[in-house]
Amino acid sequence: MTGLWNDFNDAKTNINLIPKGTLAKVRLTIRPGGFDDPSQGWTGGYATRGSTGAVYLNGEFTVLEGQYARRKIFTLIGLYSPKGPDWGNMGRSLVRGILNSARGISDKDMSPEAQAARRIGSFSDLDGIEFVARIDVGTDANGDDKNEIRSAVTPDHKDYAQIMGTVPPAQPPISQGQQSHNPQGTQPPQGSQPSQSSQAPSATGRPSWAQ
Repeated sequence: MTGLWNDFNDAKTNINLIPKGTLAKVRLTIRPGGFDDPSQGWTGGYATRGSTGAVYLNGEFTVLEGQYARRKIFTLIGLYSPKGPDWGNMGRSLVRGILNSARGISDKDMSPEAQAARRIGSFSDLDGIEFVARIDVGTDANGDDKNEIRSAVTPDHKDYAQIMGTVPPAQPPISQGQQSHNPQGTQPPQGSQPSQSSQAPSATGRPSWAQ
């Protein structure tokens, strides 16, 4: 029930925020800032350098599916801060999670293949990458609430496969009798074909700051 027409004390604010903790498949687009530092591997004009000297990737995350499809969330991915290593380490942690999520790797997997998949050749490998994000709520420069993305969801999470779309919808089981009496030349019932597991893209041998 709405309040009195002339009393706006109970009017809700920030009704467009996506609830904190929401999981969603998103696509990262890096908004180029034109700053390069080849000694750090920052090339291609993807990085941005702020007025304080901080360097970051200006991330635009677009929700791809579900209730909040096409919504955009803007989050900076820290690369360097003159105040210390914390911000850059947070950025590296986020990128590690993004690569794990996008390439289907458990964060606990330390096999050579997993380590190779956590490397990138350049920031262009992150531009357009799709993964499962955990949406958070932070504050902007004015102190107002805004959505942020601070972490990615990896295959260790029970809902990862469904959100990422790597598991086909469940099909009713096929009985042995149905299988043995299937006439030759006819297509087997839907669901009788084994599903093919998705494989993480290979990034073997490419050096990177994000491992």
